Amino acid sequence: MLENEFTDTIKITKSNGESIELDQKRIRIRENENGLMALSYIAPVFESMDIEDFFDDIVTSEEVMMDIGGTGDYNVRFRGLVDGKGKNFPQNFEHKIIFLQEPKYLDPRMNVQVTGFSRFITPEERFL
Repeated sequence: MLENEFTDTIKITKSNGESIELDQKRIRIRENENGLMALSYIAPVFESMDIEDFFDDIVTSEEVMMDIGGTGDYNVRFRGLVDGKGKNFPQNFEHKIIFLQEPKYLDPRMNVQVTGFSRFITPEERFL
C-alpha cells in the first residue's frame, strides 16, 4: 500500500482555479435524498473568515469541484453558506454550514431541483 494515498482534507475549487482546503477532522457531511449536501464545519474564527471570503463571490448554482481526501474531483453546485447554530464550542470557534448539490439531481434546462419540492397546504388539508 502506498504511503499518503489519501489526504485529510476536503478541497473545493472554483472555476477560476482558486481553491480552499478544509480539515476533514472538523467537518461532518450530511446528504439528503435530493443530493443536497451540508458540510458542517467548526473551525477557528480566522478559518471561518477564509471560508466566507472564498464563497463571497460565488453565485448560487455555480459549479465547483470537490475532492474528498484526494479521491478525485467531482462537480457539485454551490447552494449557499450559512452560520450554524452555536452549541458549546470553544472560545474563538465558529460553525459554518456549506450547502452543495450534485448536478444529477438538477433539471439541466432550468437548473432547478427536480424532486423534493415543498408545497403549501391549506388549513383544511392539514388534518386530512
